[in-house]
Amino acid sequence: MESQSEEWDNISDSELLDIDLDHYSSDEQPKPSCSKPDTSKDTVNAIISLPSDHRNELGLQQRSVKTDEERGEKRKRNAGVVQKPLLRFMKRHLSVTQLCEQTWCELKLEYGIRNPQIRKTDERRTEIQTGASIHLARELEVHSVIPIDTKTREDSFGIRILNVLHMIPILEAGQCVREFPVFGVLEGVNIMGVIDELSYNQKGELVLNELKTRRHDSLPGDAQALGHSFQVGLYKLLFDGLIRGEVRREHIVNNFTLRPSQVLGSEVQAHALRIGINVVTFGELVDTFLMVLSCTEVPCIDLLQMEYRHQDSNSLIGTRVVPFDEAQLRSDLRGYLAYWTGQREPRGVDIEDAWKCTMCPYSEICDWRKNSSQAPETLHTNKRIK
Repeated sequence: MESQSEEWDNISDSELLDIDLDHYSSDEQPKPSCSKPDTSKDTVNAIISLPSDHRNELGLQQRSVKTDEERGEKRKRNAGVVQKPLLRFMKRHLSVTQLCEQTWCELKLEYGIRNPQIRKTDERRTEIQTGASIHLARELEVHSVIPIDTKTREDSFGIRILNVLHMIPILEAGQCVREFPVFGVLEGVNIMGVIDELSYNQKGELVLNELKTRRHDSLPGDAQALGHSFQVGLYKLLFDGLIRGEVRREHIVNNFTLRPSQVLGSEVQAHALRIGINVVTFGELVDTFLMVLSCTEVPCIDLLQMEYRHQDSNSLIGTRVVPFDEAQLRSDLRGYLAYWTGQREPRGVDIEDAWKCTMCPYSEICDWRKNSSQAPETLHTNKRIK
């Protein structure tokens, strides 16, 4: 049975600092904290020497103000209809983190969106912060970062694009990069993520390596390994799609509701010049980005690998090569996206996985747990037999 701390192994350490905007959604954006500035005027990390991370997710769409009468009419029209969570939670895109959380428990994911304060408290646990710190230290071994003030959503997405443009020649030179942003359209839905590490092995293969830190000095169980395999598989689909030129201008501009004519902020333009790119508007940057991808010699990812390290000692626990089955991966993805597109309600855990509920911060408000609490002995008995 997995422990509470290791439940978070479903989430990439490299994306721990992206969680706020991935999961919190309400009529107002999350209030800024000392660890994450307000995204209306954000400061985004950009590359200065070697590749940097981009820990900022795009802002959420604002809801239009409606009268009580309009709300009442809408409730009548939507009676008995499952509203798409993508619309209900005002999502322009999904993150790989969110999709991986579905492999653990979809209800936990939804409760986290609906109850941001509970989730933020859960994220402050020592083992989670330790994992993020270890990952950041490793990241800084290969590159430096500089803060860039961003005033618009185009600025924020522009930094993501500039970080990719800086890393492409490094990969072409056969070197290692970390915190590589990826995005694209999979099964009709916009998805974004951050690849932990890309490097070449002795065979010349491009290897995606995903670092996970663990409190216990042991490899993860099947429940966590499932999410890990799904995670790196999605990264490969997104990365390969970029390299193959599957991302189009309209995918970036229209799907993410960005303005090509928007002039980039002065700090964004200055950073672009530092890495040899002279652009003024967001549209010019997108065109440069697509041109570079169309002629890059970077190959698609050849090998997917998980790396597990002990939190206390930072010693290597072990590595696992993850097989890639695109047909099965896309089938699983469509199943998870069915929730987001309103084709079905969120699902709780299977009966044999009810042990997960004992470590869930939402157990007191979870309908699935309340409905299952009538037969706790049966649940425990089934688990022991299994």
